Amino acid sequence: MPTMSESETPKFRYTAALANEIEPRWQDYWAANGTFQAPNPAGELADPQHPRAGAPKLHVQDMFPYPSGAGLHVGHPLGYIGTDSYTRYKRMAGFNVLHPMGFDAFGLPAEQYAVQTGTHPAVTTAANVERYKTQLRRLGLAYDDRRTFATTDPDYYRWTQWIFLQVFNSWYDPAVRKARPIATLISAYEEGSKPTPDGRPWAALSPVERRKLIDDHRLAYVSEAPVNWCPGLGTVLANEEVTPDGRSERGNYPVFQRSLKQWMMRITAFGDRLVEDLDTLDWPEPVKMMQRNWIGRSRGAHVDFAVGDDKITVFTTRPDTLFGATYMVLAPEHELVSRIAPAEWPSGTNAKWTGGHATPNAAIAAYRAEAAAKTDEQRTEGKDKTGVFTGAYATNPVNGASIPVFIADYVLAGYGTGAIMAVPGQDTRDWEFAEVFELPIIRTVRAPDGFEGAFTGDDVAINSDWLDGKGVVEAKAEMIAWLEQHGHGRGATTFRLRDWLFSRQRYWGEPFPIVYDETGLPVSLPDSMLPVVLPDVDDFSPRTFDPDDADSEPETPLSRKKDWVNVELDLGDGLKTYTRETNTMPQWAGSCWYELRYLDPHNSAALVDKDNEAYWMGPRRDGDCGGVDLYVGGVEHAVLHLLYARFWHKVLYDLGHVSSFEPFRKLFNQGYIQAYAYRDTRGVIVPAEEVTEREGKYVFDGVEVIREYGKMGKSLKNVVTPDEMCEQYGADTFRVYEMAMGPLDVSRPWETRAVIGSQRFLQRVWRLVVDEESGAVRVGDEPLEPAVRKHLHRTIAGVTEDLDELRFNTAIAKLIELTNTLTPLPTVSREAIEPLVLMLSPFAPHLAEELWAKLGHEGTLAYSPFPVADPEQLKAESITYPVQVNGKVKARVEVSPTAAESEVREAALAAVAEALAGRDPKKVIVVSGRLVSVVV
Repeated sequence: MPTMSESETPKFRYTAALANEIEPRWQDYWAANGTFQAPNPAGELADPQHPRAGAPKLHVQDMFPYPSGAGLHVGHPLGYIGTDSYTRYKRMAGFNVLHPMGFDAFGLPAEQYAVQTGTHPAVTTAANVERYKTQLRRLGLAYDDRRTFATTDPDYYRWTQWIFLQVFNSWYDPAVRKARPIATLISAYEEGSKPTPDGRPWAALSPVERRKLIDDHRLAYVSEAPVNWCPGLGTVLANEEVTPDGRSERGNYPVFQRSLKQWMMRITAFGDRLVEDLDTLDWPEPVKMMQRNWIGRSRGAHVDFAVGDDKITVFTTRPDTLFGATYMVLAPEHELVSRIAPAEWPSGTNAKWTGGHATPNAAIAAYRAEAAAKTDEQRTEGKDKTGVFTGAYATNPVNGASIPVFIADYVLAGYGTGAIMAVPGQDTRDWEFAEVFELPIIRTVRAPDGFEGAFTGDDVAINSDWLDGKGVVEAKAEMIAWLEQHGHGRGATTFRLRDWLFSRQRYWGEPFPIVYDETGLPVSLPDSMLPVVLPDVDDFSPRTFDPDDADSEPETPLSRKKDWVNVELDLGDGLKTYTRETNTMPQWAGSCWYELRYLDPHNSAALVDKDNEAYWMGPRRDGDCGGVDLYVGGVEHAVLHLLYARFWHKVLYDLGHVSSFEPFRKLFNQGYIQAYAYRDTRGVIVPAEEVTEREGKYVFDGVEVIREYGKMGKSLKNVVTPDEMCEQYGADTFRVYEMAMGPLDVSRPWETRAVIGSQRFLQRVWRLVVDEESGAVRVGDEPLEPAVRKHLHRTIAGVTEDLDELRFNTAIAKLIELTNTLTPLPTVSREAIEPLVLMLSPFAPHLAEELWAKLGHEGTLAYSPFPVADPEQLKAESITYPVQVNGKVKARVEVSPTAAESEVREAALAAVAEALAGRDPKKVIVVSGRLVSVVV
């Protein structure tokens, strides 16, 4: 297609050059005038004179970005442009809109980059944040710039530390199903209303015993926990930082299972509420299901199996199958393993059980080393069943049978009790294990005739003594009652969810507001000592080890800062020497509560002013959960971030710090931008921008390459940046293209060449107002033709509905259709063009502001009323009725929408007179607005 030369381009055409002159000018205007600043009801950000003061509120939030050195690519702002379009519309529709943006800036990527380059992470993080701010501003995103922050700001993480102390100084009271201050627990022990575990009076306990007892109840506690230890990186990794093949996502180092002393959050105490309160949320059902599955609430019984003087406690959802428990399995890391293992193999031990080792302890040590090199996923999904006998036997409480105790990697220490009773007749994994190790299999649930393998369905109990013939529900209830009566167990509810591992052996994270005294027990710092500022260190890299050295011990960067670690403090009982916690909090900490700080970002006296929190996030009515009105982000955060944020928010709610019991009322998951990538014959990715298409083939450096499709990113060398798009087309064209590509919640392919379509649409809108040759405004004041007026108001109604439902692509399609209707007119009436400009402004705000000014308006259109459709113009001029004769459509008639039934009947009969051939109809049925049925 021939292109117009620069000399031929009309002087006043809307081009990339013109867009790049208009857009920064309007961005400067918005910044200078605080256009998008939302007034609070109280505090320094209150503004009674603001045009939206006292208006209905709307709090919309994006999942904030991690500011990497690579900057944004065109996939990142998809959701940001969507929320910006929505909030611009809602602001015009009369709402007081809070739309903030911040930066999630602590974490491993920044630390690793700092280690590689020798630059302090604070320096690189600050530079990355500034680059993101510049890129976001260039897109014309309408954020309240007074409310921005990074999680690395000491004024911000002071309150992250304060929330940690709220959690640390709380316990979960099951009687009231809520978190309560730890002081209430101490009072209960002092008063004797809550007995101590061993029955001694509180006063009889030593001070250290009291502290340990209280610490065992705290919602934040120190515990030996199985973790993902990566010697090559020198740090513990979260599950999401480990690849399916058991290696670190960064560096590709081996990861091992280790038990280390770590800070934990007792999120499991909130398991029931985290499940139940999902019903109050307007979230996508698949996300709710993911959370329900992750929490994994199960009802059943804890059962005790005696092993000598010890006992193994298991949780089972099927206590009715106890008669079929023919062996037990402990996780290799289980604390009882070493204690119950005898020095020698019992007489007659099956050789297959020993792993080829001379003693139980040798077999256990070798197997533990093997299991430590596997991830949880590899262990639980492994096809080959492996394990070794511990040399110990347990007693099945229901029949006194002596059953062998194994260790096997398909049982995890962090799930449940780290032990299972194996019922191979009713569990596929147990069946496979039993076959490998030649263990007995007893069916305790009747299976269909001829059925082979483990039967996991439901039927009546068999081979189960007094339970025989009973259904599952009745058998479970009777078994739980029997266990409780005989002291062998108790009914219980458990969760797949594990307590939240909250320690990281890193430098670039929030310091814990915790010190340790001479007893080695943790002591919380008072609020007056917050924030505990991250100190400068000469070496901010964790100590790394041989990647295969599974027995190595973490050495944190902060532990080397001795003058910071060892500190003299007066915590109320005189000046004493304490040792600081040298782990840091995980990156999740800062993102668990940022929605609250946006409400009151400069408050130094409180986490958030109560009036501001109640206004922006409080419940609207009884039973409403409250929270952010619309939260937009990727589905990859469906479980961890959202679950952790919900947990922290519930603790704050229980303690009276917030009025909403959920942080995010409505969730929307945007899709992804995908793009083509190219590989050469070696399978190596080549830069997508350097590939050309020749005769249906793709060529790089003169050689044919293979095209594939994937998520845009650095690894596939197919990144396109918004900076490039803004330079080549302008920000508004880029915005319109991203919103027009398809539904916001669906992933879509990026095609740079297709952006020209959005540019041409905006050029047509520009031409409706501005003469391309002279630059004169060409809008008239004559009234619209009736048909055009009807089209305008149908567009207003449709765009309004689409914007309310986040259907941006269909809204833009309607604006294009209206523009095409107006384009052939010799002069466009102000009656049509002003509503068009206002409706376009959420998507192309700079262009709309410029046109609004050319139409004679002063200032910004950001608070101009959004067009409202005239109901009279939405009424149909006529209604078409299909006319059926004996069930077959023979004609169609058009009548007025107000036509009486008799008029419709008369017109219908006239239309099918030929088909009736003089016959009188037996019946004529008029279904108002739909059809006429004639029966002959």
